[in-house]
Amino acid sequence: QVQLVESGGGSAQAGGSLRLSCVASGSIFSINRIGWYRQVPGKQRELVARVHSGGSTDVVGSVKGRFTISRDNAKKTVYLQMNSLRPEDTAVYYCWASVTVRSDATTEFQYWGQGTQVTVSS
Repeated sequence: QVQLVESGGGSAQAGGSLRLSCVASGSIFSINRIGWYRQVPGKQRELVARVHSGGSTDVVGSVKGRFTISRDNAKKTVYLQMNSLRPEDTAVYYCWASVTVRSDATTEFQYWGQGTQVTVSS
């Protein structure tokens, strides 16, 4: 079993900053991709940013230049530094990971954290 535990959500004023962290634990052989999605009520969950095992990143256009994703492989941790926050960034942010759990298998399993609320006021 794999667990993803997020921290760092909360409230900020527009233009402010927050930093999210997510630690992965459990039966993990390798973390292939790890990142962040967000969801607001009534809308689909959307990708914010993810980082691949080789270090390349996918970042949604609306946060490019404002949010930075990074990972610490040794700590099995991913971070999302959010600067220049806007009210439209208000959402529940979910950590997500696609992992391989065994050294002799290539099947990837996807896991989600419990979510952390980010609220940005104008």
